[in-house]
Amino acid sequence: MKIQPEQEKTLKDTQTKGITLFLTLPILSWALYDFANTIFSSNIVTIFFPYYLKEAVGNSASMDQLASTFISYANSASSILLVMFTPLYGVLIDRTGRKKRYIAPFTLICVTSTILMGVFAGASFSQKIAGVPLQLLIVIVLFVIAKFFYNSSLVFYDNILPDLGTKEQIPLISGFGIAVGYVGTLVGLTVYGFVGDHQFHRAFIPSALLVLFFSLPYILFTKEKRKTEVIEKKSFFSGYKEIIKTFKDIRLYRSVFLFMIAYFFLNDALATTVGIMAVYSATVFGIVGKQFIWVYLVSTIFSIIGSFLLGYVTKRIGAKRAVSLVGIILIIALSIGTLATSETMFWVAGGLFGVALGGSWVTSRTFIIELTPPHKRGEFFGMFALSGKISSVFGPLVYGSITLLFHDLGNIASRMAFGSLILLTLAGLIVLQRVKPN
Repeated sequence: MKIQPEQEKTLKDTQTKGITLFLTLPILSWALYDFANTIFSSNIVTIFFPYYLKEAVGNSASMDQLASTFISYANSASSILLVMFTPLYGVLIDRTGRKKRYIAPFTLICVTSTILMGVFAGASFSQKIAGVPLQLLIVIVLFVIAKFFYNSSLVFYDNILPDLGTKEQIPLISGFGIAVGYVGTLVGLTVYGFVGDHQFHRAFIPSALLVLFFSLPYILFTKEKRKTEVIEKKSFFSGYKEIIKTFKDIRLYRSVFLFMIAYFFLNDALATTVGIMAVYSATVFGIVGKQFIWVYLVSTIFSIIGSFLLGYVTKRIGAKRAVSLVGIILIIALSIGTLATSETMFWVAGGLFGVALGGSWVTSRTFIIELTPPHKRGEFFGMFALSGKISSVFGPLVYGSITLLFHDLGNIASRMAFGSLILLTLAGLIVLQRVKPN
C-alpha cells in the first residue's frame, strides 16, 4: 500500500520526535548517570577487584577457589547492608519526592572509597590478621562500602524513570538508558592501559574518576520535582512501619509481590554471574587479562544491542512476556557456560548472557512501573531493590559455599556452582507465570 504524503510526514515527525526525546537534557543526563555507574559495575565489581583478589590470594587450583570465596562473601556483605536500608529509601522517596538530593552524596562516597581501594592496594603492610595481609582486608572493606553506596544510589536513580516520559515512552527510555550505560562499559575498559597483565589495583583510581566525571551532568544540570504539600517529619527508620503495613495489605498488591519473588530468583542468577564471571573464566578456561577483556567486550556489545532492542520488544509484546524471553535466553547462556568444553562455547555464552543482562534491566523496570500504584511506587522500587539485594546475598553465598566445600575437585567445583544458577532462573520463570499484568 502506498504511503500518502501526509502519512509520510507524520511518520517522519514521529521518528524525529523519538530521537529528540532521547537527546533532551533530563533524559540524556539521566542516561549518562547510567553510563557512569556501569563503569563502576564492570570495572570494579566484575573485572578488576576479582582479578586483584585472585592475584593477591590464588596461586593454585585450590587457592583459586578460595579467592572465589573471598569475592562471593565480600559481595554478600555489601548486600546485607542493602537489605537493611533499601526499603527505607523507597519510603523516603514517597514521603519527600527527593531523589537527586541523595544520589549526589552516595556517588561521592562510592568514588572516594574506590580511590582509597587503589591507595591501600598499592601499599604494603607487614601486619596480618588471621594470616591475611592487612592491606588486603582494608581493600575488601572499602569495596563493601563502595558497592553499598553505589547500589543505594540506584534505588533513587531507578525511581526517576517514571518522571521522564509517558507510559508508551518508558520502555524506550529505559532501553536507551541501559544501552548508553553499557557504552560506559566500553569506555571503562580503557583503564586497562594503566594495568597491563598485572597490578590490577592500578585500575581502581582511574575507574573512580571516570565514574565521577560522567555523573556530573546529572548532578549539576538537572532539577527534580518536589512535593508541594506539607511533609510530616518522621524518622528515617519509622519507614519500616509503612513497609510492614504494605505487607499486611499483600492481597491488594498480589501481582507486585509475586513478581518480587520471581525477580529474586532471576536477579540472583544475573548478579551472581556478574560477580564471578572473571574468576570463573580464569579458573575453568584459563581466560585472563587481555583475553578476558575481549570476551567481556563482546558481551558488552551484545548488552548494548539487546537492551536497546528489548525496549522496543517490551513495547510491542508487553513487559511480562519480555521478562520471560530474557529468562529463557539466560538459561541458554548459563547452560552453555556450564557445559562448555572450548573457549568458543564460552564466547557464545558470554554474548547470550550480555543480551539477557541488558534486557533484564529494561524489561523488569518497565514491569515494575506497570504493576505499582504511583503513590507507593518509591516504596515498591525499594522493595524490589530489597528483593534484588537479598538475592545478591543468597546467590554469592551459595556459589562461594559450593566452591569452598568442593575446592579439592578443582574446576568441577566451579562448574557445579555455575550450574546451580540455571535452577534459580527456572524457579523465577515458574513464579513469573503466576503474575497477572494490570
